[in-house]
Amino acid sequence: MPTGGSPANSVPGGGRATVRVVVVGDRATGKSSLIATAASENFPENVLPVLPLTRLPADSYPDGVPVVIVDTSSSLQYKGKLDEELKRADAIVLTYACDQHETIARLSAFWLPEIRRLKVKVPVIVVGCKLDLRDESSQTSLEQQMLPIMQQFREIETCMECSAAKFVQVPEVFYYAQKAVLHPTAPLFDQETQDLKPRCERALKRIFTLCDHDMDGALNDEELNAFQVKCFNAPLQPAEIAGVKRVVQEKLPEGVNNRGLTLAGFFFLHALFIERGRLETTWMVLRKFGYNNDIELGDDFLSLPFKRCPDQSVELKSEAMEFLKGVFSSFDTDNDGVLHDPELNDLFSTAPESPWDEAPYKAAVERTASGGLSLSGFLSEWALMTLLDPVQSWANLIYIGYTGDPASALCVTRRKSLDRKRQQTERNVFQSFVFGPKNAGKSALLKSFLGRCSFDTSAQTNRRPVSNSYCRPFSDNYTLGSNDCYAVNFVDRIGGTKKTLVLREIAEDGVQAFLSTRESLATCDVAVFVYDRCKSFEGF
Repeated sequence: MPTGGSPANSVPGGGRATVRVVVVGDRATGKSSLIATAASENFPENVLPVLPLTRLPADSYPDGVPVVIVDTSSSLQYKGKLDEELKRADAIVLTYACDQHETIARLSAFWLPEIRRLKVKVPVIVVGCKLDLRDESSQTSLEQQMLPIMQQFREIETCMECSAAKFVQVPEVFYYAQKAVLHPTAPLFDQETQDLKPRCERALKRIFTLCDHDMDGALNDEELNAFQVKCFNAPLQPAEIAGVKRVVQEKLPEGVNNRGLTLAGFFFLHALFIERGRLETTWMVLRKFGYNNDIELGDDFLSLPFKRCPDQSVELKSEAMEFLKGVFSSFDTDNDGVLHDPELNDLFSTAPESPWDEAPYKAAVERTASGGLSLSGFLSEWALMTLLDPVQSWANLIYIGYTGDPASALCVTRRKSLDRKRQQTERNVFQSFVFGPKNAGKSALLKSFLGRCSFDTSAQTNRRPVSNSYCRPFSDNYTLGSNDCYAVNFVDRIGGTKKTLVLREIAEDGVQAFLSTRESLATCDVAVFVYDRCKSFEGF
């Protein structure tokens, strides 16, 4: 694990071209003088009330990203312009005058609530200007003044004081503003609990797992060095590795064992860097492994190298299926053939969140009486996710440890029009849309489907009704479905082969909107029309 990193080695701004900093505050608090001094490195004798757009060049900062500074007026007549600029800001520098105590009170009485009212959610740097004019007899420290405000307004990234006239901490103001954007605290660290945020921990756990090549739950010296070289382009000397482990062990004994640095120790080091203001170190690690500012793999990292027509779908290839079977076996710790919630949560603990906790996946497959997933249910969830959202499926394959490329994991099926022409298909996943009026039994049909099924291919060919197709008994305890209601299961074909069938319920009140586009039925292989045989279905 590195002892730190130079921002010069980071991915520049996480792909950001500029950082837009808006400077706001009461009249005569020193906004324009601060900007002019930062740009020229000289204190101006005369300065315009509101400066034009000011650009600080990229070579002024170690990340190589220029800063664009927007000066503002606090006059009521320019309120609309001020609001507009705040909404466009990447970061806000909020000023007060060190020699005017009333401007400090205005921070929490007006400015910070106003930023919240506008729903501007960007880091705020509170800056006390005119430090050279402050009454030196004042016994109140910056920490005493600002701590209560920072506790109330968590969007404040840092507080500092400066003097444009004496050129004290002027460049640092915009460095910290830029740093708050390029290396933000909020996605990584909870200031209230002083802990890493869950999504940050999940990303770091994935990185730790990828670097733990021998899979023994610890990073040995060789693995630590490989990690250091990958992220920072420089090896660690043996004495440095020993020093890192010694720091961890002194504060967190379980952070190091006889095999090396544990996951707990890995978390501890990153929390330590963040607490010491060295967020760029953690961000450099995350970005090197493909993460963006939302602690998700970036779009460039997840782009799929294929296009498809509306009547083509995406399926998992055999290599990905075998990988998923291996993952299932690895996380089935009690060897009962079922992934229970704790095991499933552990499986997805290296993803930003479990992808199946919400619709349309939550109730789409059969579960055991205890709520667990069998292997068939597990693979059915993956088949559904790949059908509905191939990018999300690909992302989650990567999150749980798949190291191949998209071409080895996913394939685009042949166009259905060509399949029909040839009267054969190589597809493994088929989708059926279920139509019908309210209370006709669409949702019950989907629920009944969530059991092991046999499929009579001769009946399909001759279009004969098939009885006793579903092994799960009908239940009266179901809720009405919605446009996002799916059921997916394997279907046993005569001859022993299996296919995956997805049933999608189309709500009656959504049919018209659903059929409003020519391509709405392109993904449908067969339409099922449900009616209540106790009622007339004339005009169905």
